[in-house]
Amino acid sequence: VPAAKLYEMKEGKSVTLDAGVIKHLNNVMTWYFNDTLIAEITGNQSKICTDDQCNKKFRDRLKLDHQTGSLTITNIRITDSGEYKLKIIISSSKFIITRVKRFSVSIT
Repeated sequence: VPAAKLYEMKEGKSVTLDAGVIKHLNNVMTWYFNDTLIAEITGNQSKICTDDQCNKKFRDRLKLDHQTGSLTITNIRITDSGEYKLKIIISSSKFIITRVKRFSVSIT
């Protein structure tokens, strides 16, 4: 697994964690914050913060780009510091590939 990409941000700004891929219909992309699921794109469907803990923490501050799978966090807070992980499952009738990208976010 490659090293995490580091983002250092000031509180109140926005940050976009770039997936670095073009989303295909049969890909599944899942975003985690400190190993807790926060967002998922499956086909044309997406879910953001489906549990109460995530909703309290991020409260309408997460945006998903359906074309790229990139995640934007708006009005970033010190409590948003930590590791974000993107898991991409690429599948076809012949194979399944899983890629993981890590992002380290530090808020000052």
